[in-house]
Amino acid sequence: MISEYVLFDLPADIGRDEVVQGMREVAPRWRDAAELIRKTFLYDPVAKQAGALYLWENREAAERAHDQAWRQRILDAYGSQPVIRYFDTPLVVDNALGQTIESPLAAPISSAHGSP
Repeated sequence: MISEYVLFDLPADIGRDEVVQGMREVAPRWRDAAELIRKTFLYDPVAKQAGALYLWENREAAERAHDQAWRQRILDAYGSQPVIRYFDTPLVVDNALGQTIESPLAAPISSAHGSP
């Protein structure tokens, strides 16, 4: 699994209600993204930024979803280029589901003494 961090600047005149409405409008599209495990929308009213944290099955899926056309839509809508970072995500604790999700590629967790 990988986590993808996406952040972009917002125009000065956009408020929370408009940002959240935009999130609601695109949410159904992300429900159809087969390799997307989870998306968390982000909004920072002080820094005037929005974005998301994504949990993907793999980086290739993230890169396909956030291709040049997607980047252009963000630029056209908000006037800024998104910043995107990727992180290997070996383990996720999900308290809502009551699960710990381990990436199939993650190495086994071992104690300080080297035993699992």
